[in-house]
Amino acid sequence: MSLSPPVAGLSREDLVKLVLEQHQQITALTTKVEALQAEVERLKRQGQRQAAPFSKGTLVSAPQKPGRKPGKGLFRYRAAPEPASLPVSPIEVPVTLRACPACGGQLIAAGVEWASTTELPAVVRPHVRQFRVAVSRCRACEQRVRGQHPELAPDQAGATAHRVGERVMASAHVLHYGLGVPLRKVPAVLAVLTGVRVTQSALTQDAQRRAEVSVGAAYEQLCARVPDAAAVHTDDTGWRVGGEPAQLMAFETAVVTVYQIRERHRNEEVREVVPAEYEGVLVTDRGRSYDAHELAGVRQQKCLAHIQRSLSDVLAHQRGKARVFGSQLKGLFRQALDLWHDYHQGQRSGFAAQAQHLQAALTYQLRERPLTDPDNQRLLTELGWHHDRGNLLRFLDDPGIEPTNNRAERALRPAVIARKVSQCSKNARGARTFAAFTSVVRTLAKTGADSVVEGLLHVFHSAQMPDASTEACHQSR
Repeated sequence: MSLSPPVAGLSREDLVKLVLEQHQQITALTTKVEALQAEVERLKRQGQRQAAPFSKGTLVSAPQKPGRKPGKGLFRYRAAPEPASLPVSPIEVPVTLRACPACGGQLIAAGVEWASTTELPAVVRPHVRQFRVAVSRCRACEQRVRGQHPELAPDQAGATAHRVGERVMASAHVLHYGLGVPLRKVPAVLAVLTGVRVTQSALTQDAQRRAEVSVGAAYEQLCARVPDAAAVHTDDTGWRVGGEPAQLMAFETAVVTVYQIRERHRNEEVREVVPAEYEGVLVTDRGRSYDAHELAGVRQQKCLAHIQRSLSDVLAHQRGKARVFGSQLKGLFRQALDLWHDYHQGQRSGFAAQAQHLQAALTYQLRERPLTDPDNQRLLTELGWHHDRGNLLRFLDDPGIEPTNNRAERALRPAVIARKVSQCSKNARGARTFAAFTSVVRTLAKTGADSVVEGLLHVFHSAQMPDASTEACHQSR
């Protein structure tokens, strides 16, 4: 067998050298193939159900200890119970030792300390009220007439004669819509904690009925309050109604939280809650719905956290001089965030001058010009458009505005959890029920009501939010 012309004329030394080079190439390619095969297997496993699907597969070298970190936030001990809940006669705990356990010295009285232990009763039993309803019959027309009581429904007879009270229903709805307990588990939780038996179907029917009357009316009031806020944080996430794709939107203000479920997320859906003539500031991400011509008159603040992540994604695959544009932008935004945080920590000296300097620096960085890197050109066009409208550093002009959309993202978290443990909404009526109840319950929790359950009971009876939220709304204005 003869060698090919390129090889036939080579000397023995050249052949050995060529074999060694090819051996190195084969070794490198083999290593690369093995790495790619391992990556393929990892991706296959990632697509399957796992115990920790969000794990990154790496251990942190120095994990943080749980609990509050030193200097971060206000630390508080458990407060003493309210005087109304204390017993009439406290339990006396005398000193029984006759001498000091350390040195054997004589003990003398030095005062009294108070301590308490809060505990549940041994068995929580529901309170049952039985009504002995008198029934009369008309001699002329044989019409049956029942006795009436304000706490007895007119149709509470026959198969529905024995019902659970509104406080039970309010507690169940708070567990589901406020705390995220799956509806199928709420009956079991109520049975364990209170001994009350109720079915999932009864809870669903009660929620849908109230969402069309009392809770629905309170929900409309919350929607009407959103345009009165100085700032509205909004974001959206995917949802399903009857198996079809939909969008769940959250509108977060200082005093109310409103959820809305629609088939699409366009400026039309946004303007259902935040009108085009809104005079406050709309804090959003860079979704196209908010850039529509219909919302051109609304002042906006784009979330800097989203912008920083976009810059990081672009910088991850850039090399050389192409990284300069994104790196300088990230630095300017980081300085702006630090300046805003310093302002709210009391370091307000020279804030206006530094804010003006950052505005000028960002204006120069986002000046219109051609860039060779297409990603940089795309960022320049988009961010420059927003900066011309004041949507990037508006929080430096008004420090009361937050530079990120974290409020709306936190408001979406309960809905995201509900989406993971359920099939979202089975139909349009269920979607309206979820939006109304979740909005009312989340707003009650935000306004600092003593009991969210009692607040929801107030809504059941009056179709209005409790006074606590109303006072908070007036204070915010």
